[in-house]
Amino acid sequence: MNLPQIQTLISAIGAVLVLAGVGGVAWMAAAELRLRAIRRGRMQSAGGPQVGYGGGANGKGLGSGISGPLLDGVRKLGQQAAVRDPAQISVLRNRLMQAGFYNREAPTIYLGVRAAALVVATIGVIVLLPMIAGGKGGMGGIAVAGFLAGAAILGPDQVLKMRKSTREREYSDGFPDLLDLLVASVEAGLSLDAAVTRVTEELARRYPNLTVHLRFLVLELRAGKSRKDAWSAFADRLGIDDARQLATMLRQAEEMGTSLGDTLTVFSQDMRAKRMLRAEEKALALSAKLTVPLILFIFPCLLGALMLPAAARLMHVFSK
Repeated sequence: MNLPQIQTLISAIGAVLVLAGVGGVAWMAAAELRLRAIRRGRMQSAGGPQVGYGGGANGKGLGSGISGPLLDGVRKLGQQAAVRDPAQISVLRNRLMQAGFYNREAPTIYLGVRAAALVVATIGVIVLLPMIAGGKGGMGGIAVAGFLAGAAILGPDQVLKMRKSTREREYSDGFPDLLDLLVASVEAGLSLDAAVTRVTEELARRYPNLTVHLRFLVLELRAGKSRKDAWSAFADRLGIDDARQLATMLRQAEEMGTSLGDTLTVFSQDMRAKRMLRAEEKALALSAKLTVPLILFIFPCLLGALMLPAAARLMHVFSK
């Protein structure tokens, strides 16, 4: 197969992709119109006002100017993805809360951002196809197309994982301090609910992300939710093993009638020991992590500083 045939094949593939993109957009538009008609019919049958997708009675979005229509478009794409698979919304909402997104519409917006990223990457790849086929882009065009595809597929999930891992490190660092303050408050005579409220005020500056979840816990307890369910939901929102162990320990202490202060004291000592072990693990791993930078950067510089004077002296001697 010679070069003109390859260019013709790539052009045909690009035309097919363009037609597929146009057909997909048309199908999404038809599905959106159908869903709007269904929802409008339900609202009219219920006798309620027709509320737009933006969240207000007049159909305006949360933003204004350019950001308002853009956010509405992302939200609509997310609604289409949510309608196709409603079962994943609860799991996705839990992941987003662990990553720090507490908005009620966060799953819809996240799904819309993923869909918009795929659309932008598809358009970018289609635009780059003629350049790659004509030999103008070369390997650079292929690399850009691959980067767009990878960013669209893996980018949103990686951002979510990075935010989640950053917050989990803060939760793990702040959990021993949380338990120490809980032990001190309980031993001072406060109840567990009052102790949580007091600890939330004390940890607001040092661990702001952990404080948000503690405030959710306080609100759930004040709303009348059982202590067992509230602490279990708190552990699910944090997503770390220490929180799950604390929720299990509190449930067992409540069921068996054991002393809450003694139980929290033992658990707090265990958490402090775990934090010290994590610090020792990082300290011991430092020497192994420094080996590669030493070999790649410091050793060549040291070798050059030692060998260059001798090499210059030898060159001077042999030149004579």
